[in-house]
Formats: sequence, C-alpha cells, structure tokens
Amino acid sequence: MRIHGLYLPTVLFLSLVALVTGCRREMKTDDAPQIEASTETLSLPTNAPQLSSITVESVAQGHPAKASLPGRLVWDEDTTVRVFSPFAGIVRKLPVELNEPVAKGSALAAIQSADFVQAQADARKAESDFRRADQNRERLRDLFEHGAAPKKDLEFAEADFSSAQAELDRARERLAIYGATANSADADFLLPSPLAGILVERNVTPGQEVRPDQMLANAPQFTAPLFVVTDPARLWILIDAAETDLPHLRPGCPFTFTSRGFPGQEFKGTIDVVSQSIDPNTRTVKVRGTVDNPRRLLKAEMFVSVSLPDGNTTAVSVPAKAVFLHGEKHYVFLERSPGRFFRQQVSTGNEADGQILVMNGLEPGQRIVTEGCLLLQESLKQ
Repeated sequence: MRIHGLYLPTVLFLSLVALVTGCRREMKTDDAPQIEASTETLSLPTNAPQLSSITVESVAQGHPAKASLPGRLVWDEDTTVRVFSPFAGIVRKLPVELNEPVAKGSALAAIQSADFVQAQADARKAESDFRRADQNRERLRDLFEHGAAPKKDLEFAEADFSSAQAELDRARERLAIYGATANSADADFLLPSPLAGILVERNVTPGQEVRPDQMLANAPQFTAPLFVVTDPARLWILIDAAETDLPHLRPGCPFTFTSRGFPGQEFKGTIDVVSQSIDPNTRTVKVRGTVDNPRRLLKAEMFVSVSLPDGNTTAVSVPAKAVFLHGEKHYVFLERSPGRFFRQQVSTGNEADGQILVMNGLEPGQRIVTEGCLLLQESLKQ
C-alpha cells in the first residue's frame, strides 16, 4: 500500500525511530546530575562528572608565622669613618693597599701640601715668639724687683707672654688634630686613619690633587671620600617593612635572615631602631638592625631576606594552587562533607616552593580543595 509515494512499512519504521530518539533525549535530560549552589556553598551529586577533577587534602599542623622582609647590609656607621684631606695638595704615596688592616693614627696617604708647610711654619714661629716673650717677661720682672723698670713695662711684658702662649697653643693644637708637630721630619702631610679597622674603599691615586672642600662639589667623583675605614666584624642591616608588620617590630627583637650567596645558612641579628615615620613614597617603615659578622662572610651592600617571628599568629602552609583570587580577596574551598564545598575567605602570607602561608581562615585538620578550585568557582557562579 502506498501513502503519497511511500510504502506503509517504511512510514511505520521512521515513526518508530523518531519515537525512540525522543524518549532517549528525554531520559538523558531527566537523568542529568543537578548542582545545588548558594552564595558560598556548592553541592555536587555523587554522579557529578566534576568530582573526578577535584582533589581534596587535609590542612597540616600550623606553625608560628614569620614575616619575610627585604633587607640590605651596610657598614656599621658607629665603626666606620670616611676620610678627606684637611689640606690641599698632591698625593705622593699611598702606604696602605685596599682591604688591608690599618691601625689608628697610621698614614693612609702622603700629601705634599703648601698649606701643611705653612701650618708648620706658623707653629715654629709661635714657638719662637713664645720664647722671646718669656725671656722679655723674666728680664723685666728682674728689673722691676730691683727698681730699674716701671711696673707698666712688666705688665706689658706679661700681656705679650700670655698672647704668645695662646698663639703657640693654637698652632700646636691645629697640627695635633692632624697627627703632626711643628718639627715633623717629613715635609709631606701624612693623612692619619682616625680609627683601627680595614681599608675598604680608596678613591685616590698617586699624583692626584686633593682639596679640603671637594666634598662640597656636585660631581660624584669629587664628593666621594678619599678613604673609607671600617670594622667589618659588625654590620648594620636596613629593612623595609610594611605597615602590617609594625606589631612585631620592636627594638631588641631578634630576627634571622638568609642570603643567596650562602644557601642553606641562616644568620641572626637584632633590631636597634624603628623609624618614627612612614616613607611617603614607598609606604614602608625603615628599620635598622645590627648583625655580628665575626667570620666576615657577609659583605656590605648585600641583599638579604629577613624573617621576623610573630608569636601572636599561627600560620598553616597549603599548596599555592589551593588559594585563588576572587575580586580583591583570597579564597579556598573547604569540603564540609563528600560533594559539599564551602568557599572560605583567607588572608595569605608569603609563597615559596609551591606552598603559601595562610595566616587566618584555616585550621589544621580541615579538608581543602587543592585541584579543581577554578572548576568549583565557575560552577558556583553559574
């Protein structure tokens, strides 16, 4: 039998195929797993395909939190001196090599200086005038006692003696400041080291002209000191701290730090000074500490990473991929029960070696999602 050009069996077969296909589609829609979601909670049925992509781990035991701050080592200014020449002249000799020890008062440079020669001549003239005034005073005193000289002449002689003595003291003190005397055997000025230590910097060469006012120049090559002498067995450390680190920044507080130059080694120091203001440009607090360096392993201008303990806070370390950013806040997903997850806000610390410190929001023993956080976040948004 034909129906509009088709055989009846063919029509019945096509109708049956359409009916079966429609039933299958309806069954597939009805059997799809339903996800229940609220503001922060997400529930997945046991047959949800998302569960195969989710990994859950327990939070390990917490430990005292530490703030990691950048630091820089510098010379201890209490045991460091920058030396300039008090006289203008030409450098003739440099007795001490760089990184050699120097004693207090030992010569750092021999400088041929007309000013120094003039200072010596002034001192010698002051000594001569003093001897003359002393002899004149004694002569007039003897004449006055025998009635051969008026008292006013003796008074004038005593005034001349006092003036000559004052001038002699001034000339001698001027040379004594620079470690020299009026009768020094060497005509060159020997620039002395004000303290004992190590010569760590030298910015002068033989034949170079130096001046006492060169530090007032605007050019760096002139403003640099001729020599820097310090004791490297003790260093300062300059730390840039954030405002949030202020609760555990106190003078006398110990800290530890590490350097890339000595991996695996930990050094100790003590905070000395905490700035009373915040840098308006970097919004950081300037902190200064002291570091003992008896083996002289540490070097000035070395960058280090400082760890400051915070006894009031306990942090837990979790895989960094367990924490995600939503808006301006950090979150993790807690597993309340199998298939039921809660989005928990946390505050984080430093990240290293694939682990991140969580300062608040988690407790040891809680189970968190370490794989599939973004998948859950997308399901929560949908």
